[in-house]
Amino acid sequence: VQLQASGGGLVQAGGSLRLSCAASGRTFSNYNMAWFRQAPGKEREFVAKIRWSGGNTYYTNSVKGRFTISGDNAKNTVYLQMNSLKPEDTAVYYCAVQARDSGRYEYWGQGTLVTVSS
Repeated sequence: VQLQASGGGLVQAGGSLRLSCAASGRTFSNYNMAWFRQAPGKEREFVAKIRWSGGNTYYTNSVKGRFTISGDNAKNTVYLQMNSLKPEDTAVYYCAVQARDSGRYEYWGQGTLVTVSS
C-alpha cells in the first residue's frame, strides 16, 4: 500500500490550501482515511477522518468549520480542504489508513508541510 500526500506549502493567515492523498495497492472499502498533523516540538495529533464507504466525517474541535475532508472513490484519493488557516495550523500533515475492525492506523503517507505565516 502506498499513500502519496501532496498540496502543502506556504500560505498567509486566513488563506486556504487543499491537501491530497492518493492511495494505491488495495481496496479501501473497509477502511477510514484520516489526516494527522505534527507541529514542531509537538506530538502527532488527529485532524479529520472519513469513512471510505458512507462518507461519515469526523474532525478535531480546533478545525471544525474550517477544514473539510472528502474522498473520491474512483481516484482512491482523499482531500483536506483547509480554509481560514491560522499560524497554529503550521505542521507536517500526514494521511493514514485506519482499519475499521481493529481501529489501528495501518498505513501512513510521507507527510506534506503546511506553513501558515502571520
